[in-house]
Amino acid sequence: MKHVDTPSPVSFAANVGRLPHKGLQVVIDADAAQRVMLAREHELLSVENYRAELLVAPWKRNGVKVSGRVEADITQACIVTLEPVAAHIDEEVEALFLPEQSKLGRQGFEGGGEILLDAEGPDSPETFSGDTIDVGALAEQFFGLAIDPYPRKAGASLDAAGPDEPVENEFQQKLRSLLGKS
Repeated sequence: MKHVDTPSPVSFAANVGRLPHKGLQVVIDADAAQRVMLAREHELLSVENYRAELLVAPWKRNGVKVSGRVEADITQACIVTLEPVAAHIDEEVEALFLPEQSKLGRQGFEGGGEILLDAEGPDSPETFSGDTIDVGALAEQFFGLAIDPYPRKAGASLDAAGPDEPVENEFQQKLRSLLGKS
């Protein structure tokens, strides 16, 4: 996976210092160079298109909620045949953030307070410092989690031995006889 200090190819720092009440719309359409870097970062053959549509909105008193979708068309190598396998990603993005100095954040994370969360909703809030959150990197995280780690071309089987091939090669048979197993 990628190094923590490496900026996201689709990095977009949203200023959350003064968010409009109805939120800030962010659309990230990756260009050709960004798609090449995304493919390299996630060990894909290619990324044909990548688009994130996000709403960065105020949450509670001084928190931030990021919600939206990330969609992409990618090509991976089949784990059996290494042939190209096309896939479509359509992933919901939802995350909560609290400023590091926030009382709610400090109490909630240090165990002294309570943060009530919806079990079906986003994970517990993350903290941020300053007035920006890299919502592009956040969308890329959801993109990465949606990629099939074991892509397989339709009809490809993991059975290595075909009908004309022996199940065990000569070396395996000798090893079995030396170990006394039949």
